Amino acid sequence: MTDTAVVSPAPLTLLGTGAMGTALARVWLAAGHEVTVWNRTAARTEPLAAEGATVAASAADAVAANRLVIVCLLDDASVGDALGGAELAGRDLVNLTTGTPAEGRARAAWAEERGARFLDAGIMAVPPMIGAPDSGGYVFYSGSPGLFEEHRDTLGVPAGTRFVGADPGFAALHDVALLSAMSGMFAGITHAFALIRPEDIAPKDFAPLLADWLTAMAPAVHQSADQLQSGDYTRGVVSNLAMQVAGNATLLRTAEEQRVSPELLTPYMRLMERWLALGHGEEDGTGTVELLDVRGR
Repeated sequence: MTDTAVVSPAPLTLLGTGAMGTALARVWLAAGHEVTVWNRTAARTEPLAAEGATVAASAADAVAANRLVIVCLLDDASVGDALGGAELAGRDLVNLTTGTPAEGRARAAWAEERGARFLDAGIMAVPPMIGAPDSGGYVFYSGSPGLFEEHRDTLGVPAGTRFVGADPGFAALHDVALLSAMSGMFAGITHAFALIRPEDIAPKDFAPLLADWLTAMAPAVHQSADQLQSGDYTRGVVSNLAMQVAGNATLLRTAEEQRVSPELLTPYMRLMERWLALGHGEEDGTGTVELLDVRGR
């Protein structure tokens, strides 16, 4: 009979036990990981201590406890404050704190100067989605490929993992790009509900129509990507920009009739009008990306 080696779940340190940090810690604890936690407000670690976590007296002590150190704090400044007095040499630092691409790159250089490997991350989930395999939540990672490969299984316990490159800024860039698209979608949803609000139309009856319509339109992102990559903004156009701009007048008149402010729509409409004025009427709206790119200005 051959003995099969049993690999114990890797121990880890988690700095930050807010709503997201607590959700992450609970899933790792449930999976059998030894978890050391620290939080600036110590009382917030008490529920996790009751579930088996070890509470460190300081961030420096928490970092010293384990090679894998995961940070989930308020912002980049709080990461620097928490880790300022810690010995990072030989540590694998994974930053789950929401930040910008520039902050991710700067924090990676900062960590590497102190002898640590570094991954930045962008969490595409809210706390209730953590530890729920069917929720669709996942985390973008970028930075040290070696760190990611070594700890992939541990990082994948709370949510799916997507490594998007060795550039430490790419996780935050993917995160913010998706969140920006979501913000635009929510703006449209808000305007749509505002239009029907004065009428005898139940929002719950309208909602399925709105959700189905947005779902039907979502595949347009693939056409936009194809146009951007090929440089041909006329490829696959069904409703050209000239037609769309003309149709915008109806959207604006309807908003006026319903006594709804058009302020969520007009910024994009103005962009469309500018691109049309430059002679791009046979394209669709993809080319407006060029008007947003300020690098050449």
